Amino acid sequence: MADDQFPGWHGTTIIGVKRGGKVVVAGDGQVSLGQTVIKGTARKVRRLSPGGHDVVCGFAGSTADAFTLLERLEVKLEATPGQLQRAAVELAKDWRTDKYLQKLEAMLIVTDGQHLYVITGAGDVLEPEHDVAAIGSGGNFALAAARGLMETDLDAEAIARKAMAIAADICVYTNGKLTVEEIG
Repeated sequence: MADDQFPGWHGTTIIGVKRGGKVVVAGDGQVSLGQTVIKGTARKVRRLSPGGHDVVCGFAGSTADAFTLLERLEVKLEATPGQLQRAAVELAKDWRTDKYLQKLEAMLIVTDGQHLYVITGAGDVLEPEHDVAAIGSGGNFALAAARGLMETDLDAEAIARKAMAIAADICVYTNGKLTVEEIG
């Protein structure tokens, strides 16, 4: 089947919310192929502990590609313990310049509880301006909802959960079966 005829994998909404000295990363569980839900309970948010320093990561895109990037990030974190920004920049540089990595189709949200970054294959390491980052099919819906909820007294987890619920109500590639990790 030609690439333009293949329906493609869709799904995933990941959000990171930083508030009150804590960061919460939440992700839905839906993986879709075309118009079919293949799995509703995928786990797209993970905790890494290289060198004893906890980092929470959420990924959107191809699962195999995301796991490859998570493994590379873990190696970078082991080489630069406690320096998430440096490890993220090194990963982004490799991702942009390495011919093998350039083909990977995924995005990452990473946090060490102090910093929150989005890492892309274009070489970007983005720290959100408003302490909220979101990626994936429903990312823009979750981002908009969370930005509005940041004006309330809700904590980071409540904002992430409500924003994901709103995204799940709007985006057909997002469900309400969440994996939530908090770090602070």
